[in-house]
Amino acid sequence: MAYQRGKPKSKKGQFFGPYPSGWAVRESLNLMQKVFKLRQCDNNYFRNRTRPCLQYQINRCKAPCVGLVDKDEYDQDVADTRQFLDGKSQQLIRTLIKRMEAESAQLNFEQAADIRDQINHLRQVQEAQSADRGAANADIVGVAEQSGSFCFDVLFVRGGRVLGHKSYFPNFKLEAEKEDYLADFLGQFYIKLRDSRDFPAEIIIPVEYPEADVLAEAVTEVSGKKVTIKHRVRGERNDWLELANKNASMSLESQLASKTHSLHRTEQLTYLLSLPATISRMECFDISHTFGEETVASCVVFGSAGPLKSEYRRFNVKGITSGDDYAAMHFALHKRYKNLKEHPENTPDVIIIDGGKGQLGIAEDVMQELSLQHIPLLGVAKGISRKPGLETLLYQGVELNSKGNEAALLLIQQIRDEAHRFAITGHRQRRQKARQKSTLESIPGVGAKRRSALLKFFGGRHGVMEAPVDELCKVEGISRKLAEQIYEHLHPN
Repeated sequence: MAYQRGKPKSKKGQFFGPYPSGWAVRESLNLMQKVFKLRQCDNNYFRNRTRPCLQYQINRCKAPCVGLVDKDEYDQDVADTRQFLDGKSQQLIRTLIKRMEAESAQLNFEQAADIRDQINHLRQVQEAQSADRGAANADIVGVAEQSGSFCFDVLFVRGGRVLGHKSYFPNFKLEAEKEDYLADFLGQFYIKLRDSRDFPAEIIIPVEYPEADVLAEAVTEVSGKKVTIKHRVRGERNDWLELANKNASMSLESQLASKTHSLHRTEQLTYLLSLPATISRMECFDISHTFGEETVASCVVFGSAGPLKSEYRRFNVKGITSGDDYAAMHFALHKRYKNLKEHPENTPDVIIIDGGKGQLGIAEDVMQELSLQHIPLLGVAKGISRKPGLETLLYQGVELNSKGNEAALLLIQQIRDEAHRFAITGHRQRRQKARQKSTLESIPGVGAKRRSALLKFFGGRHGVMEAPVDELCKVEGISRKLAEQIYEHLHPN
């Protein structure tokens, strides 16, 4: 079992969903391991096992890779899992009860106990998910409004099970009634984003509006199946609607509180830097590499209300001496701001550099080259102990005293840490990709077919590495000249 983001295209297999978040998917996979003990490894790992892995040792897999489970038994576990994911948990529990009774009648008490544990797990999950007798497939939309800000929370119910929820904070620019805001949100959610949407049989909304029938027809046409929109609901559906409204209210309060804190911190940073107007845009740079390998620079963007993640950027640093952080910083800043004059609306109010006087000096040089020296630069140098809160702030050639401006310092730490996280994540991805790349892929004249022929002839990469030129010539499609090139590439010394 594995999970996939987006709609399945060419992959084979049966797909279940949608799930509102990666957490919900991982939680379901975790449950599958506990209850049905299906393997979670990929096919390559599965085919190459010679003994059971740790999942078998902790009783979360039956080790089909080494034949420790009967094929019929494992096929039954797969069928049970499908039934559960299809929302037929009540039928599954009844079937398991019959199996438990049959095993007990045959005095197979250990097997009966295992089935009893499965039943208990499934019942606990049912209680947690508030299963509905009607096995509903519905989206329940909750709404909350405060201080001109709106939050819509969509509760996802599939097969009568609550799979989770997700909150949305649309930015409405025109004054209107709540019903109009709801109609606008639903149109965006189900019509414009239809490529990534799994449509339910019914949509339950918190307030009634006249165009609901028109929207239902449009969603039905887009989805290819009958979709109804309901406002007045009772019983279980009303409980779901109350839950969605409560989720929306809590999410909005949290969002507004976060914005208030961010605005306070931004105002204090403006005061600390003695800027004439409140900061509305900050950009921070960081460099990440491992001993000079696969250097990546990051640029994160924050507004007065917090991070603007859609505007984050990474730069794969090229053409510099490995490990030269100054050159990497020059590369990233020049790449980022060389066309800034053509798009002045993206001009930051302050640029934060994760580094000491050296990195800050490089930033000043780049701004001078690009005639952008009017943009304030703030350097954040780690202290001797490298502990948060003990950084040295460098601004306009002097060290700033942040005492009494703790909120501003917390904002700087947050931005710096986010830049570091974003940089190191990109570096690790790039480094992993480079290390997974076959040594043979970089040999001129050796394409996919010749690589495959070499690997098959010598039984793997290690065999190719040890093969002399005379042996390399024996491979179909490899001439003497090409064999010499391959050998020289694999043995440069």
